[in-house]
Amino acid sequence: MSEFLMLGWNVAIPEVDIGDDIFVVQDDNGTLRRVQVKTSTSTSRKDSFSGQFNVSVKSLQNISNIPVHYVFMVRHNDEWSKPVIIRQDYLLNHFENDKVGSAAKGNITFYFSFSKGKAECSGQDFSKYIKDYTDFPKIEH
Repeated sequence: MSEFLMLGWNVAIPEVDIGDDIFVVQDDNGTLRRVQVKTSTSTSRKDSFSGQFNVSVKSLQNISNIPVHYVFMVRHNDEWSKPVIIRQDYLLNHFENDKVGSAAKGNITFYFSFSKGKAECSGQDFSKYIKDYTDFPKIEH
């Protein structure tokens, strides 16, 4: 939430939790972004670490006129990884077309591996999504 605030966006936590963790709003024009935060503890590897995340198949496929932005973060060595920020339709495309993630019992499990400033999921390079605030441009007040 603090990163969005630092970019000049207003942030709100919904009173009723039906999937969105936070709403991010550009006050001057009413632009709304929905955000789902996914966190994981790390599994250490030789030169990297990884985290596992579950996303409901139904939630991922239910794209409305305001898509959800997923923020994936791993807690490693008492610090948070840089966030992997990916819009819902992009993540769904990776799942359906690039075979990213593993589906079972109504959920998709995504395993992200972090190494030397890179992020991978199911062998696909997700580095372009690290700290990708493209849909949250800095707002000057």
